[in-house]
Amino acid sequence: MSDGRAWEGNVKARLYERVRERGYDSLTAFTNARPTASLVALAEELGPDDIAGVQVLSGLLAEAEQRRQVTRFVRDVLVRMLCQSLPNGWPAVLDDANRFKVAKALGSWSAYTPETHEERVRQARAALRASPPPPGWLPLGPDDELLRTLLPDEEV
Repeated sequence: MSDGRAWEGNVKARLYERVRERGYDSLTAFTNARPTASLVALAEELGPDDIAGVQVLSGLLAEAEQRRQVTRFVRDVLVRMLCQSLPNGWPAVLDDANRFKVAKALGSWSAYTPETHEERVRQARAALRASPPPPGWLPLGPDDELLRTLLPDEEV
């Protein structure tokens, strides 16, 4: 985890230099090769001492905006939050412990959602609570069928 040096110097240049060193032409391409890795894990892979997860998140959002793929970015972040909080998939029983894990994943996802997509994410959260996915469901990428149903690629 970053010890504070992540904010020194030209953050964006350092981030993209690390991505290119690993053979990728974009941060999105780098993260697409690791669709279930947490933002922290991605940052640690790029630079354990001088890259922070929020920098990866910011870079991914900027690329998504340029490509007009913000909805896919939003789904991507949900996948990462679910994999981090629910590594065994959607719980069969929503007891207090599992309810907390689901709330943590969905709450983090909401916090990372751009303003343009807040209402759509609110609706998707409500849909997941009203009709939970099957036990064990865990999307392995942003193109998961259920996720595309909840958040289709209509850009706002």
